Amino acid sequence: MARLTFYGHACFLFEKNGIKLLFDPFLSGNPQATVAADEVEADYIFVSHAHADHLGDTYEIAARTDAKIISTAEIAHECQNRGLNAHAMHIGGKFKFEFGYVRVTPAFHGSGISGGHACGFIVNLDGFTIYFAGDTGLFGDMKLFGEIEKIDLFLVPIGGNFTMDLDDAVYATKLTGTGTVVPCHYNTWPVVAADPDEFCTKVSDNTAGRCLVLAPGESADF
Repeated sequence: MARLTFYGHACFLFEKNGIKLLFDPFLSGNPQATVAADEVEADYIFVSHAHADHLGDTYEIAARTDAKIISTAEIAHECQNRGLNAHAMHIGGKFKFEFGYVRVTPAFHGSGISGGHACGFIVNLDGFTIYFAGDTGLFGDMKLFGEIEKIDLFLVPIGGNFTMDLDDAVYATKLTGTGTVVPCHYNTWPVVAADPDEFCTKVSDNTAGRCLVLAPGESADF
């Protein structure tokens, strides 16, 4: 049994076999957040880039829980300079951790840190594969990821303006051939307004995937 919890914006907690993976923990100042940063537990924290609405409460949560931060080299080194436990990776890199492996993917977006790159993550935890796209526009190599990985769960932005919109996210779902897609990065602020029900309808009409909408604070089991 695995469980996915959506904490709002682009923050997710994925749990399987007692291991807690936390993605982009923007909680303090997040108008969608239903939990405080000091209430969240994590064994690993994935940070896609250093913009405030993604790096979020990473430092505070990692210091309290001793979670290992997995991110690009620039962010990981900043974390290490703060005395935190971090593992540096970079785009195209793949590494086997205690729980499974991580592949770092491109994300077409700003890095939020000098010299850095935004990224996404493909994470295989005990045979279950998640693709957390991060803040990105649509790009053709998503099809390649679907060919070399069996993606069970796709976490994808749909809000437009800073990332792909819902139509591009539908196409990304088709490219990856994912089993289940969960939208994020929408309706946090008016500039990223999107209708998740419209997204789900278009996923159903145009792909073989299943769409699942989670309200902030809601969980789903797999």
